[in-house]
Amino acid sequence: MTTHADLGLDLDVRDADAIADRRDELVAAVRDHAGTIAYQLARLQGGEYGRQELSTAGGAWTVKHEAGELEFLLFSPKSGSDVYVISTKQPPDPGDLADALGDYPNMVTAWNEYISSLSGVLDGVSAEFPEPTSTDDVVAERDRVLGAIREACTVMAGEIHRYEGDDYGTYTARVDGDRWELKWDEGAVSYLRVGGSGGLYLLSQYGAPSAADVREYAEPFRGFVAAYNEFVEELESDLATVEL
Repeated sequence: MTTHADLGLDLDVRDADAIADRRDELVAAVRDHAGTIAYQLARLQGGEYGRQELSTAGGAWTVKHEAGELEFLLFSPKSGSDVYVISTKQPPDPGDLADALGDYPNMVTAWNEYISSLSGVLDGVSAEFPEPTSTDDVVAERDRVLGAIREACTVMAGEIHRYEGDDYGTYTARVDGDRWELKWDEGAVSYLRVGGSGGLYLLSQYGAPSAADVREYAEPFRGFVAAYNEFVEELESDLATVEL
């Protein structure tokens, strides 16, 4: 049986467990300590995730949090490669960790100075604000006008449905260059739209238009009703010539 000695490999292999254990111990301590900074940062920024860069004599540190939990702690030295002291992936190289931790106290100092710079920034800012004006009157007027428009469209939809005999359909007319379209479904108003497929819905199953839009189109709506009435008059004239 050939042994290491027979091959001239009578060499001791040093055990790395102690170094790895010490590395993991330091990383855990930094994770716990920097986790406090990440939590405070999350409270300060107020979002679900964010980051903050802190400059030191040795380089720059980046603290990134997600939902208040430390996601990573990155050290970017002025010379050399970046070191993820804390990350969701593999732990750092022991030598890189040692170099980074030499500057870590400076990062904490930079954080404290950053927070101190914000101290008192809201002093003297009043929390007394003017009372917002209610929109009740405007909404009531808008709904009053829309109610009248819907009432007229309901009559129109019912009459056209009765004449056409189809469960659903549309009536369109052009008023002052704008295309108006009334769609009905079994005699009820589905929508009233101005301006084609990308236009404004005065009536729909969704939210009401703005008061400004209602004001703009309330008067032209009279022209749409007039166009409908002319349409009906033409039908009556055509029907009058039919003999049974």
